[in-house]
Amino acid sequence: MTQTTRLLIVDDHHLVREGLKARLSSVPGLEVVGEASHAIEAMAICSTVHVDLVLMDVGMKDVNGIDLTQQLIAQHPRLLVLMLSMYDNPEYVNRAMQCGARGYVLKDAPSAEIITAIHTIMDGKTFLSEALKGRPLRAQTPRPLLSIREAEVLNCLAKGLANKQIAKILGLSTRTVETHRHNIKRKLKLEGQAELMKYAVERCRGFDD
Repeated sequence: MTQTTRLLIVDDHHLVREGLKARLSSVPGLEVVGEASHAIEAMAICSTVHVDLVLMDVGMKDVNGIDLTQQLIAQHPRLLVLMLSMYDNPEYVNRAMQCGARGYVLKDAPSAEIITAIHTIMDGKTFLSEALKGRPLRAQTPRPLLSIREAEVLNCLAKGLANKQIAKILGLSTRTVETHRHNIKRKLKLEGQAELMKYAVERCRGFDD
């Protein structure tokens, strides 16, 4: 690329932002022009600074990265977004791409893959992490997409964790976990706890280490 690509890093973990900034700033043609730890900060930067491409975390605490991607692109149609996520769940990938992301890379991917993804997207193409290629990225039967937090709760349920354990892991109250369980059942039209557990195990098998 002959022009400098101006990058914004959006992640609620300081060390992740610093690591990405240090690595990407050393690449000729790439410039990190901003960092954001939450949605409001990201939207403010995009409104005041010229950004070509956003490296977007999925699992943030306030507004998840997928919804934030949709909001940013609605306001800045030329903005390009590359999702960086620890989640290899096909529904997350589908939803991210439907909301306007141009690429999806797993956080444990080599830095060279992230750099390749940036160049690929800037060339007008889409990019999927090598670990995601060959996976069925669309469910055979359409169903409502869960929120990021609901999907995290579902994943914990698949591991056989109780509400108190899930609450501790996710930093939530037990009551909030119960609310998420109720919402999951309502969205997916599941009857009773046994059906919820069966769905959780079948749904999450193969998508989480």
